[in-house]
Amino acid sequence: MNSPTLKDLQLQLIDFANARNWGQFHSPKNLTMALSVEVAELMEHFQWMTEEHSRTVHGDKLDAVKEEVADVLLYLLQICNQLNIDPIEAAQQKLVKNAVKYPAA
Repeated sequence: MNSPTLKDLQLQLIDFANARNWGQFHSPKNLTMALSVEVAELMEHFQWMTEEHSRTVHGDKLDAVKEEVADVLLYLLQICNQLNIDPIEAAQQKLVKNAVKYPAA
């Protein structure tokens, strides 16, 4: 079985939100605020760690980090849904722009 694509995940999110009548709360403003909270929760797992320790997270801590990464991704995709942004296309365009701005040596 193929892994779901980002588009599949976006469609699942739409269905999930519609089944719960959450669309009324999913303005880009609200979703962006929720995204910032989830990013802060992700950052919290690394607070006070050394650089090296942050590279070797495992076990229950890694599971908690994975959940926060998922929350960040899901909110980001919901913002994309609301604004009709293709996240892959946007990322590719940004990589091209960054390559010009920050050329390799």
